[in-house]
Amino acid sequence: MPSKSSTLKEKQKRAGTNGHNGAKGHGELAPAPSVNTQSTLGKFKKVVLAYSGGLDTSIIVPWLKENYGCEVICMIGDLGQEEDLEAARRKALATGASAAYVEDLREEFITGYIWPTLRAGAVYEYKYLLGTSFARPLLAKRQVELALKVGAEAVAHGCTGKGNDQVRFELAAKALAPELKIIAPWREWTINSREDAIAYARLHNIPVEQTKANIYSRDRNIWHLSHEGGRLEDPANAPEESMWQWIVSPAAAPDKPVRVEIGFEAGTPVSVDGKKLKPIDLVEELNEIAAAHGVGRTDIVENRLVGMKSRGAYETPGGTLLVAAHRELETLCVDRESAHYSQILALRYAEMVYYGMWFTPLRESLDAFFASAQSRVTGSVGLELYKGNVSITSRQSPHSLYRKGLASFSMSGYNPKDAEGFINLFALPITVPLEKIRR
Repeated sequence: MPSKSSTLKEKQKRAGTNGHNGAKGHGELAPAPSVNTQSTLGKFKKVVLAYSGGLDTSIIVPWLKENYGCEVICMIGDLGQEEDLEAARRKALATGASAAYVEDLREEFITGYIWPTLRAGAVYEYKYLLGTSFARPLLAKRQVELALKVGAEAVAHGCTGKGNDQVRFELAAKALAPELKIIAPWREWTINSREDAIAYARLHNIPVEQTKANIYSRDRNIWHLSHEGGRLEDPANAPEESMWQWIVSPAAAPDKPVRVEIGFEAGTPVSVDGKKLKPIDLVEELNEIAAAHGVGRTDIVENRLVGMKSRGAYETPGGTLLVAAHRELETLCVDRESAHYSQILALRYAEMVYYGMWFTPLRESLDAFFASAQSRVTGSVGLELYKGNVSITSRQSPHSLYRKGLASFSMSGYNPKDAEGFINLFALPITVPLEKIRR
């Protein structure tokens, strides 16, 4: 019987490989990637792979078996991506996995990851609502839990060596189970592009959605849908309308605006239009409303943790409404000093989420601060949606710090003469240094 390595070489020979990587001409396939099989075969008996059924993880299953000679167990996390996860499970088994588990993580994702980030007001670089960033630690957590349960020695992921996700998966694994080894195929194999990966999938008869005409890399969950690659790699190119898959074009949105009211308790969303909803139902309802009215499309050039700028397009319909409403309610309920300090910490929180530093003492400490700072953020905010735009129509709270009598132009309840002494004292740091100059 031929060895795995000789079988791999024979496959490469039949594919017409000549040691050159990259896209091939018509009818040709990229070389099947490999590592030094002498040093990796038999190294691990079981490996748990974070599996999505997409291009990268689909080809990793046979690659791990060929190059590590191990049993591959797939963990499929249901984060509300609205895909046929049972089909993904069957696909994993058909391509060589010994077992595949679909884990419903939707409610934990919202209550344990989305809500804390929302309460912190964390938005990365003004625009990115962190849809992929806070999903990775949860997937890694469940992957580690499964690995420990089945007695695996290692975990694997399909993140590229250029991206942020490799850091997010691996920091979580190191924080939760540092004894587990980590396999990152994109840092080992000879695949250099999506075209190479597609060719490898064809070689192994693995069906994938990506083609040279549809080369976008996408990630979806209940909070957002991201798009990377293809035309987006050139910041001079506008996104193609056909790229967007969730939110309707603002131009095609209804000509009549719609109003929606979102209720909060201590900074956490609890209702839509006065109706109390469970977390999953609440996010899904807001997603439907916002997507139908063209709200939540974003095109970003961002600074990756690994040191480069990248370009992505994001669809975050319900999340855009929640962030806007939460921010407005804060203006009503949080005192000035707490509000301003929260803004400083929100930037740090967003960085930590983006960098994959979820399971850290600092992030947990910041949660404690925001839990206290958000204790008064209870009430409702009205929004009007019209062709991609969001306007605030009302802010109401039983804990409002807004006092109409103080804020109005009427001087009742306020002695304007008090302002004179206040201004004199406030100006001392300005006027004292000028005294010597004026003498």
